[in-house]
Amino acid sequence: MADLDLNKVEGIYYDVLKEIGNIGAGNAATALASMLSQKVDMKVPRVELLDFKELGEAMGGEEQIMAGIYLRIEGDLQGSIMFLLEEKSAYTLVGRLMGTQVSELDEMAQSALKEIGNIITGSYLNSLSTMTNLTITESVPDLAVDMAGAILSVPAIEFGMVGDKMLLIQTAFTDDEEINGFFILVPDLPSYSKLLRALGVMTD
Repeated sequence: MADLDLNKVEGIYYDVLKEIGNIGAGNAATALASMLSQKVDMKVPRVELLDFKELGEAMGGEEQIMAGIYLRIEGDLQGSIMFLLEEKSAYTLVGRLMGTQVSELDEMAQSALKEIGNIITGSYLNSLSTMTNLTITESVPDLAVDMAGAILSVPAIEFGMVGDKMLLIQTAFTDDEEINGFFILVPDLPSYSKLLRALGVMTD
């Protein structure tokens, strides 16, 4: 079986990728509610398979300042996952967790944000592992606070050689204030094929 051509992902393949996004984002909202000890609602995620060059615009523009948590994926799937927050949403989320108002991401706030990203992406990957029976592990998270374009250059450089499409899941978590977050799942091309075979929509 040849590796999957992401430019030809459509129909049932794309539907399954969207379902992965829906379930993963739902489990992430549950993890966030548990972390904050309060009810968190989630808007229906917007799930798209985009070119690298379209990502920045889809998140509000490449010059927008964002906080990005980046983790390598290892095990049966290889690649990376990123969780990005608008700067204001990052302050809000860290402030809720720390029980104080946050206006800058100092060392303590950055540590809290890494932990938030670790738990949220971990719950997302756990749901993916459960759906596929694949073993998925993640690395220690890295954090960057920068323009969206600069943050996105990390997976662009790393995975641009093997494919230029990635799964973007945009969701808004809400209690009394909306928190806009973006998941970017970037398996390498063989892992996309493995993922779809494990879900039963692609056969050798």
